[in-house]
Amino acid sequence: MANKPWTRAEVLIAINLYCQLPFGQFTQGNSTIKKIAPLLGRTPSSLAMKLCNLASLDPVITSTGRKGLEGASKLDKTTWEEFIANPDAIGYESQLLVDQLTGQSSDITEVATEDEHTTDYSADTISTTVQVRVRQSFFRKSILSSYNNQCCMTGISEPRLLIASHIVPWKDNPKQRLNPANGLCLSALHDKAFDIGLITVTPDYLIQVSPALRSQAQNGIAKDYLLGLHGQKITMPSKFAPHRDFLAYHQEHVFRQSE
Repeated sequence: MANKPWTRAEVLIAINLYCQLPFGQFTQGNSTIKKIAPLLGRTPSSLAMKLCNLASLDPVITSTGRKGLEGASKLDKTTWEEFIANPDAIGYESQLLVDQLTGQSSDITEVATEDEHTTDYSADTISTTVQVRVRQSFFRKSILSSYNNQCCMTGISEPRLLIASHIVPWKDNPKQRLNPANGLCLSALHDKAFDIGLITVTPDYLIQVSPALRSQAQNGIAKDYLLGLHGQKITMPSKFAPHRDFLAYHQEHVFRQSE
């Protein structure tokens, strides 16, 4: 596996892996990196190094004192900028490349855990259905890895109960559908409450419970799992912190601010 220049397609695959692996797993011993590297004609060490190069371009990483690895190429920088500017298109393209490389389509079992409100079948065709599944697969993996497979409100870590929840709803801003900064990892219960505006997260990352819920008599479970969260701070992700503008949008347009 001789040293050779990286292509744009290979950098896109690296960005896909960057989104889908926790920051602490950018190592040559990671099973996913060991699987993908030879398919690219590269060593696991080379691919792990590329992920660390990308980390040096991520302001969420560098703002916390973590540096990644210096030496990101001009292609790394331009491709990363493409992703930040248009995460839906670039995320989708990267997922297609990964699926093609591995000879697999997106894992439908993962996508099936998403609630129907994230789905937009604007045309009743197989092509549209596949596109939605590819996008949801990329988004789910990106969000769960950023939050270390835990609900950011409760700490629940059972994958079958976790949802990659959009902050700005799927239908409201198509260009941000695959932006990892437009997501929260929530349990199925809290995803539903977030989706219908019974809870929100402020731009300061504090959970607010709607007066529409707080005004009602609640049993012990509701108090513990919903009302008791009011005023608490979410657990922040290791990558792709939720964008404050997206949180402000949810608070203004989705959250039920009155009874």
